[in-house]
Amino acid sequence: MTAAVGLASTRFTVRAPHAEGVWLCLFDGEAERRVEMARSVWDWWVEVAGDLTGARYGFRAEGTWDPPRELWFDPAKLLVDPHALELDRAFVYDPRLSEYGVDTAALVPKAIVPGALVEASPAPPMFAVGGLVYEANVRGLTMLHPDVPQDLRGTVAALGHPAVIAHLKKLGVSAIELMPIVAWIDERHLPPLGLSNAWGYNPVVPMALDPRLCPGGVAELRAAVAALHDAGIGVILDLVFNHTGESDIFGPVLSLRGLDNEAYAHAPDGVLINDTGTGNTLDFANDAVRRLVLDSLRHFVRHCGVDGFRFDLATIMARGPGFDANAPIFAEIAADPWLADRVMIAEPWDIGPGGYQVGKFPANWLEWNDRWRDDVRRFWRGDAGVGMLATRIAGSADLFGPCADVDCRSVNFLAAHDGFTLADTLAYEHRHNYANGEDNRDGHGENFSWNNGVEGPTNDPAVLARRDAFARAMLGTLFASAGTIMLTAGDEFGRSQAGNNNAYAQDNAVTWIDWKDRDVALENHVAALAAWRAGQAMARFPDDGVWLALDGGAMDGARWDDPATAGFEWREPARSWGLVIDRASPYAGPLESPLSLRSDSS
Repeated sequence: MTAAVGLASTRFTVRAPHAEGVWLCLFDGEAERRVEMARSVWDWWVEVAGDLTGARYGFRAEGTWDPPRELWFDPAKLLVDPHALELDRAFVYDPRLSEYGVDTAALVPKAIVPGALVEASPAPPMFAVGGLVYEANVRGLTMLHPDVPQDLRGTVAALGHPAVIAHLKKLGVSAIELMPIVAWIDERHLPPLGLSNAWGYNPVVPMALDPRLCPGGVAELRAAVAALHDAGIGVILDLVFNHTGESDIFGPVLSLRGLDNEAYAHAPDGVLINDTGTGNTLDFANDAVRRLVLDSLRHFVRHCGVDGFRFDLATIMARGPGFDANAPIFAEIAADPWLADRVMIAEPWDIGPGGYQVGKFPANWLEWNDRWRDDVRRFWRGDAGVGMLATRIAGSADLFGPCADVDCRSVNFLAAHDGFTLADTLAYEHRHNYANGEDNRDGHGENFSWNNGVEGPTNDPAVLARRDAFARAMLGTLFASAGTIMLTAGDEFGRSQAGNNNAYAQDNAVTWIDWKDRDVALENHVAALAAWRAGQAMARFPDDGVWLALDGGAMDGARWDDPATAGFEWREPARSWGLVIDRASPYAGPLESPLSLRSDSS
């Protein structure tokens, strides 16, 4: 921790290997007091008399300003502590943050010196492979929830409200996965468009909670985690360690860029590597970067009690510069007593060379499986056969290996925060992203979606019936699949984003879930599927089952290869249970289906 309070003094330490001078800046209101720091190899330190708990501070660093040589020292820039845990306000983009010589003390949040932090009680993660992960944006989930008090809406505290927890319990959620709650800054092209980042995938420092989402800081997150744990629900944080909001060479100077720009990966000619598509890439071959990441993970486990993490563009974490399945970060996490047993979920790709690495992460990590999403959509759309669908349902052995005797590492999902919602997958053939201000160029062009006869909203009962039937069938496929499954908040009751498949800049009704007009019948269907799945062992897929055609005959090679084959049955004699897929109905789910599932899907 950078700011450490002792018995009679507070010690500050910050890494700035190439700085010629560093100052601690303490703030009392707008008044700033600068304290010169001393060098100790790569770090700078100073000890200030007194217990400074609650004090606001930042740093300034002096040295060479030569951006073409990737040197960004400017004493006019107030720099946020990379190890900050709490900030006094949110980041706000301003072009002056990039201008040499312009003082930014009035523009940049100040870190807050933390007092003694309460340690969470050591306990195994409240999540097991095969469970249901519920991906949620804190603001999107709670801003319009009628039962959550107005002053709690849009905050982490709202997650502990009984109404929110009751909904999660109804769905059988094993763990809620929170989209980023660490402080972020808007991308510089958004403010001129009147837009703001709604998702948070543009952090500045890795531990500081965003005051807009978590105004109560560490204590608020710890209390929400405890409330969810009391309900038997784990908490997984979605963290962004692949880049920071300092962006490319035209981006702001906020923290690492002004202190230790070597935290970013560079090509041999000195140019920033951009394997993330955001302008910069954190360099995991750098020991200091990995230490910062490990400190962040330990903090969230040790002081907040979280159960695990999902890593955005996780391929970056194993680069140096190429992907290495034996990258140091994996061994360091595995050897850490606070982290070794936590749930680790990789988004196993980035946009750099060799960036798609599904199936290549450590054996005890879970991985998002976009192949599951795409192949399931293509099957129900009618342009893929049953063979690949069976592979996906059985745990994607082609990607992760057989899972009859070991837990399947696949995280299966129909939709995620980026891309179409489930409802929009069945209502739009094309993206409709004009509200993002990029002339509909952003977002994926191919979504394997189909509109069932009408593009967008309709009152046609036949079209609505088809969409509903396919939604139920696709959800049935999800809940019948081996491995961990993920449901994005609102997909259980037909949430739409009006065809926007990249709604990162829509902090408004596009991404705020409409609780009043949700499809309760579909929600009840999902709850019934969850109740059925809860009675099965879904972490593995037994190898003693029998695959049958829908007419009861054997699934021979001809039927597997025939594009016209509408589905199959799978039965496991040892447990007397099974599943059925029938594209003609359409239906997917338990073979011996409860009436609540069969009748509603017909």
